[in-house]
Amino acid sequence: MFGSRKGMKIGILTAGGDCPGINAAIRGVGKTAIVEHGMKVYGISSGFQGLITKDYIELEEPQLSGLLTLGGTILGTSREKPFKKKGGIYNQIDKPQLIKKNYKEMGLDALVCIGGNGTQRTAALLAEEGLNVIGIPKTIDNDVWGTDVSFGFDSAVLIATEAIDRLHTTANSHKRIMIIETMGHHAGWLALYSGIVGGGDLIIIPEIKYDERAICDYLKKRVENKKNYSIVVVAEGVDVPSKWDSPAKYMADLIYKNVGLDTRETILGYVQRGGSPSPADRLLATRYGASVVEMIVKEQFGKMVSLKGSEISSVSLKEVSDKLKTIPLDLPLLNMARNLDICFGNK
Repeated sequence: MFGSRKGMKIGILTAGGDCPGINAAIRGVGKTAIVEHGMKVYGISSGFQGLITKDYIELEEPQLSGLLTLGGTILGTSREKPFKKKGGIYNQIDKPQLIKKNYKEMGLDALVCIGGNGTQRTAALLAEEGLNVIGIPKTIDNDVWGTDVSFGFDSAVLIATEAIDRLHTTANSHKRIMIIETMGHHAGWLALYSGIVGGGDLIIIPEIKYDERAICDYLKKRVENKKNYSIVVVAEGVDVPSKWDSPAKYMADLIYKNVGLDTRETILGYVQRGGSPSPADRLLATRYGASVVEMIVKEQFGKMVSLKGSEISSVSLKEVSDKLKTIPLDLPLLNMARNLDICFGNK
């Protein structure tokens, strides 16, 4: 019905934090658009900043080879939020209007925005301004609403799990409590998954309010049961007293003072974002990229590509905007973990 859209011009940008799989998504969009549909593809530099400064290059098909396993983003990224106002104006420049102007001057027929929650929010606002926008969800936090999984998450779980695996041997050798802090500002998906598959004993996530006494009592009970070391996994977004800059440091201090065992903390930080994407993320990012081109051909704009079960689907950017996918308290995985004697810091 729709056929090819030969000669159409697609812009691609990557915004927000980097994560494994972005280049695979760029490749998925670019190769499908160029090879299958004869479209022109333009890479926009540094996220939405590149749309403001009109900083872009045409991506030829040979440039897209070798991207599948490459971490980071060849387009660069930034946390530019063009709709964020200061004092009622857009930093002396009406950035949304400038983006609309540059979009037209570049001759773009569609804009693909690869990013997390903030990126999808901006994409939704640009769609309301009349631009043909489609979003691709990426984040290691897995907290983008409207999709079962965002690419980048599987790679981050793999990295965090490997770190936990390595800390098991040190914890056992020294009879210590090892605390590992993962990323996850508002959602504990990464801490939950890596904690379970990494053999964590205590997992503390933002969605479940912890009780200090419950944490200490659980660890004391493990000592009484001749379990001389414990692995504690905590998400960076867990609420702790303001004088502490890290939940892991706070938990280490709390546990040492109340349990008495030697306690050490490890903050994984940005290592969770880096490196080559896992096979699962390469596949998901590629599927997202290829599906976006088909959505462009069918003029299905104002949407974000998503994964529902095993099928690629889509959801309205307006629905995604201003929502966050946190761990539901009735998630079966939580009950399964409790049946394995994993504690979530509450009674």
